[in-house]
Amino acid sequence: MIAGLELQAAVVARLAADADLAALVGDRIHDGAPRATAFPSVTLGASGQADWSSDNEPGGDIRFDLHVWSREIGKREAWTIIGHLMRLLHDAPLVLGDHALVLVRVTYAEVRLDPDGITEHGVLRVAALVED
Repeated sequence: MIAGLELQAAVVARLAADADLAALVGDRIHDGAPRATAFPSVTLGASGQADWSSDNEPGGDIRFDLHVWSREIGKREAWTIIGHLMRLLHDAPLVLGDHALVLVRVTYAEVRLDPDGITEHGVLRVAALVED
């Protein structure tokens, strides 16, 4: 299996298992939001994988985004959810099937008003290194 897909599955499992996050977003963690999703929610965003091999070990550098969507007035709810995501993912002990996680780090977070003028949109960027 591709390391990026294994990492995605491990991330979603970790998020779905956290009671504090579930209190905020319920089970609304999506790989692409359904058309009629409720708010707040978390969706998987862009992802990519590059080579990170050494002379002795093949590996990958994986980058992905998580998006937070909130209709509460102001940025508090979106930032609260982003904070939980950061706590759950930065240096997380994720277990992958065919690959070994070297590290996972949150590299960036922001919340901004979406162009629709009513939705707060948070973006969390994560980087991970894996070995085969």
